Amino acid sequence: MGMISVIVVLPIEQLIKSTIGSSTEQVILWASAEELVKYLAVLVILYKTDNAPKPIDWPIYMITAALGFAALENTLFLIKPLSIAGATPAILAATSLGQLRFLGANLLHTVTSGTIGIAIGVSFFMGKLEKKWFLFISFIIAIALHSAFNFFIIKNNGSELEVFAFLWVVTIIVMLLFEKVRRMSGID
Repeated sequence: MGMISVIVVLPIEQLIKSTIGSSTEQVILWASAEELVKYLAVLVILYKTDNAPKPIDWPIYMITAALGFAALENTLFLIKPLSIAGATPAILAATSLGQLRFLGANLLHTVTSGTIGIAIGVSFFMGKLEKKWFLFISFIIAIALHSAFNFFIIKNNGSELEVFAFLWVVTIIVMLLFEKVRRMSGID
């Protein structure tokens, strides 16, 4: 379902691109659309099922959707340069760019969707209002992280180290929170 969500989000992103003039707003709205569509993909999978009975299930479903999303997004990102490239240097450049994109996009989508899943997991035993609040805040955080990453990439002058350092710090925090949700689920 994560891969299908890429197909759903592409026309939304094109609409945003054609109607919003500010590149800053476009980046934020693209990130918002991607995070919302990944979440909705998980909701579609879990609709009228009891396949998420523990808090840990939510981050797992969200991360799985994120990995599917990133896989197809990366594939589509590489198709254009590889189809245009007729020379070996162009193919090598596309492959090198793809490796950096693979590392960044996979980690980014895992972290942002994991953040939303963790918030749902942490609020699992809370009341409806608290659950909605945690979900809302997690979306704000996920969109902020996604947008910040995209701004770093866009504004970057060749130094990917800073971008990946930022992403790895956030990843470590998400891993620690994932562990908290795992313990809440009663899994040893």
